[in-house]
Amino acid sequence: MDELIRLLSAWRIMRVGTREVIDGLVVPEHRGPSPALRRVLEGWPGGWYWADREATRLVLIRALPGTRGPRWWLHLLLFVLTVLSALGAGAALAGVWYPYVPPGLSGALVSAGEFFAEVARGEWRQLLGGWTFAVPLVAILLIHELGHYFAARRYEIDTTPPYFLPIPPTLSPIGSLGAFIRLKSPVLDRRQLLDVGAAGPIAGFVVAVAVLFWGYHISEPGARGPAGDAATWVAFAGQPIGLGDSLLTGWIREWAFPGARFIHLSLPGFAGWVGAFITGLNLLPLSQLDGGHILYGILGRHQRLVAGAGVLGLLVLAQYSPSWYLWVALTFLIGGGRWSHPSVLVPGRPVPPSRRLVGLVSVAIFVVTFVPIPFVP
Repeated sequence: MDELIRLLSAWRIMRVGTREVIDGLVVPEHRGPSPALRRVLEGWPGGWYWADREATRLVLIRALPGTRGPRWWLHLLLFVLTVLSALGAGAALAGVWYPYVPPGLSGALVSAGEFFAEVARGEWRQLLGGWTFAVPLVAILLIHELGHYFAARRYEIDTTPPYFLPIPPTLSPIGSLGAFIRLKSPVLDRRQLLDVGAAGPIAGFVVAVAVLFWGYHISEPGARGPAGDAATWVAFAGQPIGLGDSLLTGWIREWAFPGARFIHLSLPGFAGWVGAFITGLNLLPLSQLDGGHILYGILGRHQRLVAGAGVLGLLVLAQYSPSWYLWVALTFLIGGGRWSHPSVLVPGRPVPPSRRLVGLVSVAIFVVTFVPIPFVP
């Protein structure tokens, strides 16, 4: 520490949660950095970055002693349950397994428990027919969350590995409610927030696009679909589900089947559709969603204006697709009853232009992945 302090003209040391942060101005002759400063940075037991374009202000972060490690058994258990649920959903989409759900809420809960009981009794082999849905979907979710995780680790933010959220295929044709990571130490400035928020959607988007091209390539065009006016559809346990289009899926559908009016989507195609749809949902500019993090990183407190406009837009869309009422309610719940983003520790620090470009790329991804009417009756 003493060797570092000698290279700074001014500094402050903060303890934020389980992390120690040193925010300092580098002595002019050591900017660049100098060989002496480079040696200190190479041996620093944590993360660091320049807080300005001129490389005058240096931020270093390291873990405090006694930081508790993750509960790996819980993360692994949730991941395995999610894979099993996604396999079950894929098997029902493939028509090789049909879930039985008794009527009523109690019947739905009993069927969910019975699904996992059947798996525990060794009846999981019949679910393997759904692997072409489960594997690409879980891959998209995993890469998305690992993007967040490694970006947070880059800034030495105390974070958990991904928590996956399984939902039995007796209750959902997807098998998962997504995944999330939990930040256990505060975010210092808007640059950190923007980078962590954007890393997940960008990483997941790349995988989702690859899966979409694969999935649409092996899908089947038809003269008429059984799902009403929906141009794209899948069948879950024999029941058709009509799917709406984003700009991205519309472009890929036209690439794969020029002029085709109806497409029966393959299992990988539906996995890609779900992955892109979840990406668009996460990029809504609301409270604690990825889009809220990114917009706060770019705009600061003015994010709340975009968030307010976003809520009004979703309420308008809810007149055509009532599921948006549920999503607005969930975002308010996640955000503690607000759509604006809470402040970071140092909100006034400018965000470098290179990081703003990352934010604009994320906004573009939102534009092409957002589905105004997700499910078509």
